[in-house]
Amino acid sequence: MKFKLVCVRLHHRAMSSLEERDVGVAAAPGSSSAGLGVGAVGAAVEAVAGVAAMQEDVGIRREGPEPDPDAPPKKRVRIQEGESGKLEERLYSVLCCTVCLDLPKASVYQCTNGHLMCAGCFIHLLADSRLKEEQATCPNCRCEISKNLCCRNLAVEKAVSELPTDCTFCLKQFPRSSLERHQKEECQDRVTQCKYKRIGCPWQGPFHELPAHESECSHPTKTGTELMGILGEMDQSHRRDTQLYNSIFGLLCYEKIGFTEVQFRPYRTDDFITRLYYETPRFTVLNQTWVLKARVNDSERNPNLSCKRTLSFQLILKSKVNSALECSFLLLKGPYDDVRIKPVIYHHSFSNDTNETDYVPLPISDSVECNKLLAAKNINLRLFIFQVQK
Repeated sequence: MKFKLVCVRLHHRAMSSLEERDVGVAAAPGSSSAGLGVGAVGAAVEAVAGVAAMQEDVGIRREGPEPDPDAPPKKRVRIQEGESGKLEERLYSVLCCTVCLDLPKASVYQCTNGHLMCAGCFIHLLADSRLKEEQATCPNCRCEISKNLCCRNLAVEKAVSELPTDCTFCLKQFPRSSLERHQKEECQDRVTQCKYKRIGCPWQGPFHELPAHESECSHPTKTGTELMGILGEMDQSHRRDTQLYNSIFGLLCYEKIGFTEVQFRPYRTDDFITRLYYETPRFTVLNQTWVLKARVNDSERNPNLSCKRTLSFQLILKSKVNSALECSFLLLKGPYDDVRIKPVIYHHSFSNDTNETDYVPLPISDSVECNKLLAAKNINLRLFIFQVQK
């Protein structure tokens, strides 16, 4: 706009100069036409020179859209950041999970048509299909999915691990592969606790403020009476864990101990609204025949609509016994499974009239572990039975 105004002004100036020269020539009839040509050329030269001078004044270059080496560095960096940001957004939309629409945090699975699913959503789809007695399908193309049909996509996993993401504490960007180490060990704004937490200090704050707090913390100067109350609470938690392990060690001293690997297989009830349950084939332990049964959410009508999922099981004695058989038993994970089970010891006195235990919780940590078990073709665990000596 500024250049156009300059050109218009110079054009008017040149035209006025030409008009003046034309008037001068007309007033002097003895002058030749060559003088008129020289005057016009001189006016044009003056106009061009004026335009060039004004161009230099306003800093306009006529060489074309070449990058300016004297441009401010911030402007160039900002343009590069904007372009890379657009690329990252496109990669997010391409590499995201088709179920939760978020970037996968661990393993990435793909259907036969290449649609991506994060490990959590993939396991959840398989668990839901097991509960609804349906074939699991891809949310995008509706092709069948299973652990045999789907495979991991290692290229996508590596690509996602290199994408930048924000640290939740300092808000700086890091590759996803190094973010966890940064947040746990390097970030100066990560939330940390006082080293005197074990004696009751409740302080939590950024890591860079920890030395200042610990130098002023009042808990190291507490009296012995105050510390004894805090240590008493810690002892109660430790005592519960010790009691569990002592009970297990005590059971290992029994004369009759048996264990076996059991495989829970999925079945459906014959009710109008079928329900999923699990049952093992018959197995022999301590010269007796047994069966294990399991159910989801205590046979809830629609467990697939619930976010919280649990498994409970019962032990059934199939053999006939002459006298009561008092036993302790517990379930642990199988030798090749990665499910997390906290050991819990259950007791029951078996007889011909009371040959079934009540349904007791399978002590898995959370619903995620339950979904892992439900997504598997079978549930493989290890059962220990201890016959109590009379």
